[in-house]
Amino acid sequence: MNIQYCCTYWGCEHLTAKDFLAKVLANGYDGVEINFPDHANFIPEFIEELENIRNTVNPNFIFIAQQVLSNKNETVNQYIERITERLEFLTTLKPNYINSHTGKDFYDFSDNCKIIEITEHIARSSGIPVWHEIHRGRFSFHLKMLLKYIDIYPKLKLIADFSHFCVVSESNLEDQNELLAKIYPNIRHIHARVGSEQSPQVNHPFAPEWNTHLERYLNWWKEIIAFQKKSNGAQITITPEFGPFPYMPQEPFTKKPLSNQWEINLQMKNYLQQNL
Repeated sequence: MNIQYCCTYWGCEHLTAKDFLAKVLANGYDGVEINFPDHANFIPEFIEELENIRNTVNPNFIFIAQQVLSNKNETVNQYIERITERLEFLTTLKPNYINSHTGKDFYDFSDNCKIIEITEHIARSSGIPVWHEIHRGRFSFHLKMLLKYIDIYPKLKLIADFSHFCVVSESNLEDQNELLAKIYPNIRHIHARVGSEQSPQVNHPFAPEWNTHLERYLNWWKEIIAFQKKSNGAQITITPEFGPFPYMPQEPFTKKPLSNQWEINLQMKNYLQQNL
């Protein structure tokens, strides 16, 4: 199986599109995953530089666009209007895939189903696959509840970010292994971040005190890849996705990050290239 590694834009908001992509290439990534900032010139510069990379450096350079709406006091229908508009816009940029933060954890099951159906329709009509990220606050926030959606939409495509399941359940899912394995057929992409029972991100995954957690997450990722291989999957993408504050813990008063986010993600990429 071909495993390709994407670089998150999260934490690189201080960089221009061109500088970000240059840094990505210089550090050996196969693509990018990006929630676009609200800067008028950023997207045109990004698309131009992406085309240049594909024409001169790597014709298969991966572009994953993220759909992440800000929280807003609104009705379900108003939310549907916003997510529809955003997804339709992102499809015009021709990403390989869209990572969608879909629905709300407090919406009725039927309302989230309606939202899922809209996203799936956009995916079919545009030809751009839409993957739904496992995440707190979304329809996918809870493992057992997620399985109910998969019963209705068995071809639903998911992004595995298991740290959110762990925080929601205050566990490392030791008692939910059989449930977790049921979603492996739906996973198309992995967010390689290590969390704990109380946080979606540990302060440094390679610190010895987090070794047990690192091993558990690595085993999950190995199981996903093994399943995809067995199912004749040709490719899976992984984004090392340790984030800046508030995901990254800070020292009190100084607000100094406890670790270097960019370096952790790069170290995780190198670690997975050696261990997967």
